[in-house]
Amino acid sequence: MTSILVTIHVAVCIFLILVVLLQTGKGAEMGVSMGGAGSQALFGAAGPANILTKITTAVAIIFMITSLTLAYMSGHQSQSSVMKDASAPAGQQVPTAE
Repeated sequence: MTSILVTIHVAVCIFLILVVLLQTGKGAEMGVSMGGAGSQALFGAAGPANILTKITTAVAIIFMITSLTLAYMSGHQSQSSVMKDASAPAGQQVPTAE
């Protein structure tokens, strides 16, 4: 279960990086708005969110969910062993609590 979740988490991380790098910056139209007559706002018109912004939000939510799940799973590891029925080797002594 943990290995599947780590794989999903790494894939989401790489995809989130790529989607963020594909977006244009908020100040990309700054030169146009200072000297041009194309916009009335200082940093350009705030239009509706495009598809990359929506994808970024969805991937960021998935990233946070997988991060929190992995953190929870690492803090609550089971104390069971795969070798619970095996005895200690004959040459090794088991320490006693005094």
